[in-house]
Amino acid sequence: MAVIKPFKAIRPTKDKAFFVASRSYEEYSPEELQAILQYNPFSFLHIINPGYKFEKHITGKERFHLVRNRYLEFLEENVFLKDQDPSFYLYQIHKGDFKSLGFFCACSVEDYRNDIIKKHEDTIHHREELFADYLHTVGFNAEPVLMTYPDNPTVDEIFQRKIQREPEYDFTTTDKVNHKLWKISYPEGIEKLQKAFEGLDALYIADGHHRSASSHLLAQQLQNENPTHNGTEPYNFFMAYLIPESQINIFEFNRMVKDLNGLSKEEFLIRLDEHFRIEKRSDGLCKPSKKHEFSMYLGHEFYTLHLRRTNYQFSDALSQLDTQILYKTILEPILGILDLRNDKRISYGYGKNNLIKMKESVDRGEYAVGFSLVPTSVDEIKAIADAGLVMPPKSTYIEPKLRSGLAIYEL
Repeated sequence: MAVIKPFKAIRPTKDKAFFVASRSYEEYSPEELQAILQYNPFSFLHIINPGYKFEKHITGKERFHLVRNRYLEFLEENVFLKDQDPSFYLYQIHKGDFKSLGFFCACSVEDYRNDIIKKHEDTIHHREELFADYLHTVGFNAEPVLMTYPDNPTVDEIFQRKIQREPEYDFTTTDKVNHKLWKISYPEGIEKLQKAFEGLDALYIADGHHRSASSHLLAQQLQNENPTHNGTEPYNFFMAYLIPESQINIFEFNRMVKDLNGLSKEEFLIRLDEHFRIEKRSDGLCKPSKKHEFSMYLGHEFYTLHLRRTNYQFSDALSQLDTQILYKTILEPILGILDLRNDKRISYGYGKNNLIKMKESVDRGEYAVGFSLVPTSVDEIKAIADAGLVMPPKSTYIEPKLRSGLAIYEL
């Protein structure tokens, strides 16, 4: 049974929500970041980049304390206000033909500990410790963990009724994404949502493995320090955005490798022949069309690689994953890529027109070979998480990508 809890969010006032909401810090170019910090005093980026105020790049614990100070300034200046009633926050993102509707809530670290919240990625312990220290210092959680659940008629009915009403926020950002947010604070709606999720055996992390692991680590630390701990303290929960499985988009990461590990093009193709039926393509840009099929760009030519099942055995859910197949048949044994996370010889790409970008990078000589895959499915993520297995790095790029600053959970 999955526990979800309403909370009193810290939120921007209605007139400032558009100005506060920000994308992930890493998504901005240096020029765009500078412009926003200079001309938008309400941007959430001022909180997470507090050194701008002092014209200084600040890191470590000093930055954590200044983040806390900028956050308090937003409260003192009434950019942020705290809701009076515990609520769930329904948040819809709409761009073009893609629309997602999920909700912010607090999820239990005990559920994470007991594997009710399922993981499919490894986390790095020093990053967990760093972010746990950050959370402890700043005292708030502004980056929700994106989790998915099976489509549920009861939940959908509550949501569909709610979105007929006027939202708390309704604005469109400059990237042509419309954002709407509604509060669900009436007791009947809260109780129905909680009962619906009590019937679920699991929630699945789609994005935010380090955020959830760090929240769990912080809770353990604070539990040990609190002699009157009773399980209801805010640190026993972390902010999540829950979304039905049908409303997430999963995209692939392409792989590009700088060299052929000392092999000539012909020697490399011969090595590939052990596990793949190789088809040279002459029809322009080539993307794989099904599972266990790969597109390869090598020497100004596209190839389709069809996995030979006679030489590769499926033993579990991980062994059937295309990113794992590529790793075990090509990247590790032939190209000598042992550490997918840290080896500087391999790079990853995603997004619109990424196949063109991969081709251009190889044509310029920046990489020797590129591989394109079909996206991982929700069912594959769930099967790997249920089996307690771990995907290779960069197996999924998942949307929606949420704006920061619209709902904040205080610890």
